Amino acid sequence: MNAPSSSEQSAHFLSLLKKFHTAMLVTHTGAHGFHARPMAIARVEDDGRLWFITSAETAKVHEIEMDSQVHLIAQDGDSAFLSLSGRATLVGDREKIANLWQESFRVWFPKGQDDPDIELIAVRPERGEFWDNTGANRCKYLWEAAKAYVTGTTPNADDGDLHGKVRL
Repeated sequence: MNAPSSSEQSAHFLSLLKKFHTAMLVTHTGAHGFHARPMAIARVEDDGRLWFITSAETAKVHEIEMDSQVHLIAQDGDSAFLSLSGRATLVGDREKIANLWQESFRVWFPKGQDDPDIELIAVRPERGEFWDNTGANRCKYLWEAAKAYVTGTTPNADDGDLHGKVRL
């Protein structure tokens, strides 16, 4: 079987990315290292750009102002995992906020989409990595795991559908 092309792996990565509802956003804090926090994903664009809604006066906003390089990590139980690095930008566009608004965001913003404290974070991915054990890939992984167990080796999870690294 032929290994998937880089464009096929990128498409698979983006397809998997769109299935996640939350991700851990990791920012650089300067001298103190890194800070990670869960964030609801407002939208994933077709080019992979992710949108998050936050308050303007938060640590993550100030950290992005100092260093726009961020990392995102997402996990769906024990079946799908994704990691991506990219650049974050802060966006205060009220029209874009209205376009991305979901009623569930009212939990954090009781004033709704017109809350003047709302700021958007747009992350443009540069590199990504995925581990996908969903659907038919789950059967493929279980086969590899069983084969490894019987032979006393480790499973081959570097199949282009199960695991891949992409440049975006």
